[in-house]
Amino acid sequence: MKTTLALEEAGMFLFSIFIFSSLPFAWWWFPVLLLLPDISFAGYLVNNKVGAITYNTVHHKAVALVFIVLGYYLRNDVWILVGTILFGHSSLDRILGYGLKYFTGFKYTHLGEIGRKTYHNS
Repeated sequence: MKTTLALEEAGMFLFSIFIFSSLPFAWWWFPVLLLLPDISFAGYLVNNKVGAITYNTVHHKAVALVFIVLGYYLRNDVWILVGTILFGHSSLDRILGYGLKYFTGFKYTHLGEIGRKTYHNS
């Protein structure tokens, strides 16, 4: 199952590259901005709950899709870029096994405990 999920996320990551390629930004912006969503880790400086909320908000693909759709609707390439980066980053994180966080701590995710090779069957 882990391989299937990783392949699905790889497809979504490639799709984010496809979306980016349709935007009027230089190619080097994609890798430069790709790790920017990890600033959401700063919430963990407060506590696990705030950290999980900030991380999950930034890494939730529905949030990314809202930015993309609004960007297309408003004809605003920057909003599309923001959504595309969020979407691509979240897909890359999922490939690496980093899922949405539980309040119990950073290493507890919907994909399983970080550092372990198993996933939850939910």
